[in-house]
Amino acid sequence: MKAAVYYETGPPSVFRYEEPPDPQCDSSAVLIDVQAISIEGGDVLNRAGGEMPSSPHIVGYQCAGKIREIGADVSDRQVGQAVVTIMPFGSHASLVAVPAGQTWLVPDGMDIRQAACVPIAFGTAHDCLFEFGHLEAGERVLIQAGAGGVGLAAIQLAKRHGATVLATASSDERLERLKEFGLDHGINYRTGDFVSRVRELTDGKGVNLVVDSVGSTLAGSIECTGYRGRIAHVGNAGRPDTTSVDTSKLSEQNRSLTGVFFGAEAVIQPQRVRPLVERLLSEVASGELRVVIDSEYPLSEAAAAHEHIESRQAFGRVILTP
Repeated sequence: MKAAVYYETGPPSVFRYEEPPDPQCDSSAVLIDVQAISIEGGDVLNRAGGEMPSSPHIVGYQCAGKIREIGADVSDRQVGQAVVTIMPFGSHASLVAVPAGQTWLVPDGMDIRQAACVPIAFGTAHDCLFEFGHLEAGERVLIQAGAGGVGLAAIQLAKRHGATVLATASSDERLERLKEFGLDHGINYRTGDFVSRVRELTDGKGVNLVVDSVGSTLAGSIECTGYRGRIAHVGNAGRPDTTSVDTSKLSEQNRSLTGVFFGAEAVIQPQRVRPLVERLLSEVASGELRVVIDSEYPLSEAAAAHEHIESRQAFGRVILTP
């Protein structure tokens, strides 16, 4: 197989395009010919300085493709089926072997590139808003980094639920594009203080919930909430030192801060996560929810794709194709 690997963490230039051994398909697994890889925020963070279970390391949480082989104990999957899968690492490759229980069938007629972008982004957004954020219709929610994969999913899901949606982005142009996905109020964080703007837009009351996938904005996110405000903290795209966050701001207003990791839910609560992702895939396939693919790179150009993500210019998902 072909894969984008690295022997040490660091900038995108650490990637090497090589031909490591094919993965083995054990009795409970499926072997997948990868057709599309969605680059997740965690992939970028891992490449920059995360753990390396092996050397060379193949990074990546999510991809989609067609099943080439099934293990002897697998009864609910067939060779040739299109599936999307999540995994701890390994997606930046032309071939992956994963437990069959970590795959979802791609709905008939659905673009496999779009399917590759659904489970983590939409599952994470859904958990931040509802499972842990307890969002109710009529409430106000702030989505940090609204033009990212999780942000775009969260805007759509929150608006559909009847919330008033605020979001931050790096330009007025990007904020204008977000309106077609359900954005009510956009905040350009480059041209002003987002905390002051949130307070202004909410008549000083603050929002009920913040979905913060940036991390470096966490202190401000706390201040954006009102009494009993909730903050769902997911990921650290801004690579912050969150130890400097003043947690006394939480108790002053009976606020709550919850860390969210969708991967842990998928492993520990599969009875909840599996039907959730299946439903989200169906809703994207039907057009009720939308995946936005910003750009597509060949797997051999993984470094350029990661550079593009780190430039903060992408609107939606960046994908790789073997």
